[in-house]
Amino acid sequence: MSALFTAGTERRRLVRFLSVSVALTFALAFSGCASKRRVPLAAPPAAGAVELGVASWYGHPYHGRPSSSGEIYDMDKLTAAHRTLPFGTLVRVRSLDNARSVQVRINDRGPFVDGRIIDLSRAAARALRMIGPGTARVRLEVLSLPARIPESYFAVQIGAFRQRPNALRRQKAIQREYGRVELQYRDGSPPLWRVLVGREPTQEGAEALARRLRAHWGPAFVVRVNTPSPAL
Repeated sequence: MSALFTAGTERRRLVRFLSVSVALTFALAFSGCASKRRVPLAAPPAAGAVELGVASWYGHPYHGRPSSSGEIYDMDKLTAAHRTLPFGTLVRVRSLDNARSVQVRINDRGPFVDGRIIDLSRAAARALRMIGPGTARVRLEVLSLPARIPESYFAVQIGAFRQRPNALRRQKAIQREYGRVELQYRDGSPPLWRVLVGREPTQEGAEALARRLRAHWGPAFVVRVNTPSPAL
């Protein structure tokens, strides 16, 4: 009886131990998967949001090449590049120089020049009569957002390089201090390798990161990045 009782007790202890171990294993596995899946999501902008600044325009050599959204850029359509608005957002652009306005759809990322807030297609620039001057002071108003906004986050572009080895060197140098640094390829003539730092859920957080980066690395621009990122 004593031997049978001891054997039964040991079996029950073993079963409890195995049950707890299996439960912990599943819990840890689920937790690991959840943490890998969890990506900070950027909040969509509000319709009616307004931005003031300088607009520029672009045509060749990007005409006929994929934009950041994957859509083929057509400089004769009413589209534009913006650093943080979701692709598909409709925006009214009003010139503060001549009061002319045009409605454009965001399908690209840019401009990556200090002081500029939107890069218009040639058709949109012609509508504002800014082809000759090249730039104009404008007021942007968000008219509507796309029905479905892909999951996205904010990152900081800290450089764009024609040669991939130069982009890799910048990536490795920044990675030591700031952690996550990705490369994005942009087709063009010449093609560019963009260096993106961080994954921030808010534009404010990305702006704070950009200020830190500018102090050591020069120009830095906050951009919205769709997930999964086309990192290379």
